[in-house]
Amino acid sequence: MALGLRLEKTTKAAGLMLAGEALTLDRSGTLWLAAHRTLVVSDLHLEKGSSFAVRSGQFLPPYDTRETLACLHEVICRLDPACVVALGDSFHDARGPERLEPGDRAMVAALQEGRDWIWIAGNHDAKVSEGVGGRYAGTLAIGGLTLRHEPAADGGEGEIAGHLHPCGKVTMRGRSVRRRCFVTDERRLVMPAFGAFTGGLNVRAAAFEPLFPKGFTAHLLGDGRVFAIGRNMLGKD
Repeated sequence: MALGLRLEKTTKAAGLMLAGEALTLDRSGTLWLAAHRTLVVSDLHLEKGSSFAVRSGQFLPPYDTRETLACLHEVICRLDPACVVALGDSFHDARGPERLEPGDRAMVAALQEGRDWIWIAGNHDAKVSEGVGGRYAGTLAIGGLTLRHEPAADGGEGEIAGHLHPCGKVTMRGRSVRRRCFVTDERRLVMPAFGAFTGGLNVRAAAFEPLFPKGFTAHLLGDGRVFAIGRNMLGKD
C-alpha cells in the first residue's frame, strides 16, 4: 500500500485490548488470541463458486475453496493454534460440504488434525447438511469475549462478529485504495471476510453506524501489513 507512510500506524499485525483480552489483528485477516492459542477466521464462504453454478447456472472459476484453504493453511502453519473458530458463513450454503472436491475435503481434515475446531453457525450455513469434522455452536464465549456471526444490536463489550465483510477506502493525492479491514471501537470488533470470492461493504455504510455510534478505527489489510486508520480519513464508495 503506497499510502503507508501517511497513515497512523503500519505493522505486520496490530494489537488491542477488548474486554480485558489481548487481540492480535493478523495481516491475513484472521484474529489471534495468543493467551488461548485460538485463531478466529470469519466468512470463508467455501464453495461459493459451485453454489452460483447450482442455483443460477452462472459459472465462476471453481477454485475459490482451494485458494481460501491454502491461505488458511499458511496462517495455521505460522501460528500453530490449539483451537480454530470459524465465525460463520464458512460455507456459502448449507449443502456446500457435499460439493467439496476430495482434495479440498482432505485439506479441511488436515487443518483440523490435532486441534479443536469450532464452526459457528452463520446466516448462509446455519443448517449444514453434512458433517466436515469439528463441532458446531451458535455462539462461543472465550474469557471476556463473545464470538458470534452477526453483530447483535445489544452485543456490547467484548463482542467479536463477522457477517458484514467490512472494507475501508482511503483517498490521497487523487489515488484511492480499498481494502478489507477489521473495524473496532475497542468495545466490539467486526472481522473482515476471509474467503477468496467474498465482496466487501464500506465501513462508512449505514449498517455500521448503530454498531459504532461514537466512531471507530479501521485496520486495513495491505501489502503484508495492517494499517490503522481513523473513521474521518475513510471515504465512502
